[in-house]
Amino acid sequence: MGAKRAGKQTYKPDSPPVIIGAAAVVGPFEGQGPLKDYFDHAYTDIMAGERTFEAAEREMLLNACFTCLNNTNKTAKDMDFFLAGDLLNQTITSGFSALELSIPYFGIYGACATSAEGLALAAMLVDGGFASFVLTGTSSHNASAERQYRYPTEYGFSRKPHMQWTVTGAGAAIVARDGEGPRITAVTVGKVCDLGIKDPLNLGAAMAPAAADTMVRHFADTGRGPDYYDLILTGDLGKFGHTLAIKTAVSKGGFDLSKNCRDCGLMIYDTETQDVHAGGSGCAASAVVAYGYLYKKLMRGELRRILLVATGALHSPVSCFQGNSIPAIAHAVSIEMI
Repeated sequence: MGAKRAGKQTYKPDSPPVIIGAAAVVGPFEGQGPLKDYFDHAYTDIMAGERTFEAAEREMLLNACFTCLNNTNKTAKDMDFFLAGDLLNQTITSGFSALELSIPYFGIYGACATSAEGLALAAMLVDGGFASFVLTGTSSHNASAERQYRYPTEYGFSRKPHMQWTVTGAGAAIVARDGEGPRITAVTVGKVCDLGIKDPLNLGAAMAPAAADTMVRHFADTGRGPDYYDLILTGDLGKFGHTLAIKTAVSKGGFDLSKNCRDCGLMIYDTETQDVHAGGSGCAASAVVAYGYLYKKLMRGELRRILLVATGALHSPVSCFQGNSIPAIAHAVSIEMI
């Protein structure tokens, strides 16, 4: 245990597990954005041919999982575990998907940080000798998330400038003991942070302290600086949260992230032509950018070292109605071509 641990919150696998495959599918709006060429599939119908938005989200997660399996010439029977989570009550997207996949299942919840949480836990299972292949995935859908957390889209309420647009899509990856692909060389498990924000429409600012705290801890634990990575990618902080996280990293740890830190929520959409206000959010934000854009960049040799810092707001409609502030979490996963 001591050999794997670096500092207070970071773990370095003895034999870094490899991400042997990944897949990302998106909705029609996301399929029009600047990263459209990096996705495995873009739906032309936000309903994905299903009867409800929730069923459409499940269809997208299953599509991402099966595409990922096909990309690696694997089947569900080859997988030792399926790790998945989403934003809906009782993580029904993941649970119903696990029913169809019929893989031993761990349901996880990190809100929009679920992509990094899944990678981190998959790496630990593989490095610990508990698994040879782990499939991990997550999803979100604009209409299903808006209906649960805010207002149904049909309501047509006025959106504030700091609001973000929930990404419709799903991403999946397979973490294995051996194979070709980028390896998970370090995992920094975040702590829950709370800036005291109570506005559920301002989640970027609510999550920013958690992102900064995890990044600062990662650099302190590993002895690396931001310049070690070709790209540092936060989950879905949007315009306001991303700016706040960069400022907080400087004030809290003295780390300048301005040169190579970007945000998934600002990459997936063209904020000049697509009306998403402060940017994208949701579990799929970091998942589709990581398993679509980043994975392909790594496999092509265009990137060598990245730090994925997915962020999540750990609130619910009930907690907000009761006047609670919004705590947040961020997990960091170091992914490198070795």
